[in-house]
Amino acid sequence: MKIRRPPDQQRDKVDVGYRLADQSIEIFEIRPVWNDPDEKMKSSVAKATYVKSNDSWKIYWKRADLKWYDYEPCRVVKTLEEFLKLIDEDKYGCFWG
Repeated sequence: MKIRRPPDQQRDKVDVGYRLADQSIEIFEIRPVWNDPDEKMKSSVAKATYVKSNDSWKIYWKRADLKWYDYEPCRVVKTLEEFLKLIDEDKYGCFWG
């Protein structure tokens, strides 16, 4: 799996981060606000929510309306590694555009 994160010298312009909340992990892109470069904004890219009943991760992507939707090409994966590989490859341009 290639690493999506930019080189150190570019991370003040664009970076990738994550947050954990309850049973979910959310991946987001970090960029300076266009009219205030000292302020950073976070744009959600992908989310995986752990489903204990079947020991899997449900995958979501955020559309232009800023709502989360099931990722139809692959709704569920078994591991976080599979989730990260899926969003890194981004075969359908849903996560990174």
